[in-house]
Amino acid sequence: MTDAARPRSDADRCFVCGPDNAQGLRVAFRMEGDRCRGRFTPAAHHNSFDGVTHGGIVFSLLDDAMGNWLFLQGERGVTAKCEIRYRQSLPVGIEVEAECALRQRKGRLVMLGSRLTRVDDGSVVAEAEASFMVVGAAASPPAPGA
Repeated sequence: MTDAARPRSDADRCFVCGPDNAQGLRVAFRMEGDRCRGRFTPAAHHNSFDGVTHGGIVFSLLDDAMGNWLFLQGERGVTAKCEIRYRQSLPVGIEVEAECALRQRKGRLVMLGSRLTRVDDGSVVAEAEASFMVVGAAASPPAPGA
């Protein structure tokens, strides 16, 4: 993939979305209308116990969906505060979709909400709400149409 096709080459080594992080999750986030979405299937090495995906992986997916909501629109932000609600355990090997939408914006403070949903049955695994502080423009602006 060329740098022009990458919406955020500054995050190539990000644990969740970085395509160049061999130990990372490599989730490809995209904007669909006003929502950021990305899919992921946890593998055995994402296990916590008894075939359940580690809660930190679930949190990371939700947090990164929110961060990518900003980045894919040409802004850079950092998580200021985040609250997560786990609804059910996520078995290893089950594909999920992370989705994020804007809740409210007050100047540099952006409130976002994200949800992790099982692709097989549509049930909600976890939800999060967070405040992000916008700290500037992304180093690489989004590609046209991104």
